[in-house]
Amino acid sequence: MNPRYILIDGKPYVWNELVKLRREQLLARARQRQLTLFDLRLDARPASEHTASGRFLEPSLFTFLDDSRRQV
Repeated sequence: MNPRYILIDGKPYVWNELVKLRREQLLARARQRQLTLFDLRLDARPASEHTASGRFLEPSLFTFLDDSRRQV
């Protein structure tokens, strides 16, 4: 048997009304839109260079040129 009322801080609340309000809260949260901090730009790099691991696994010609300048 489900309780019809629930006591919160000594005040009786109808259980079904609380459940209904909670569902409305969850729906409102799902509809909320998160704003971006900055505009996203198109990444023109090759797909292998989008991540640090990709750049490490597949270094490009320019990577080797930069390394040779540092050693001199």
